[in-house]
Amino acid sequence: MSKYNKLWQYVKDSGKPSFKLTFEQIQSILGVPIDHSFLTYKKELKSCGYEVGKISMKEKTVIFNKID
Repeated sequence: MSKYNKLWQYVKDSGKPSFKLTFEQIQSILGVPIDHSFLTYKKELKSCGYEVGKISMKEKTVIFNKID
């Protein structure tokens, strides 16, 4: 079980075609801060029908996009 499963479920349940979450919002969903392992685990999201778009370190946001 991935430590990001709560986030993947949140993204899947959103049903939105594309949306942005801040690192703070992600931490609130997960209960732990986002870290570099996110880059490794982000590929798991494809099984939920989404992919990680842009990760902005400056804005501290992540964009999630629904896969067609």
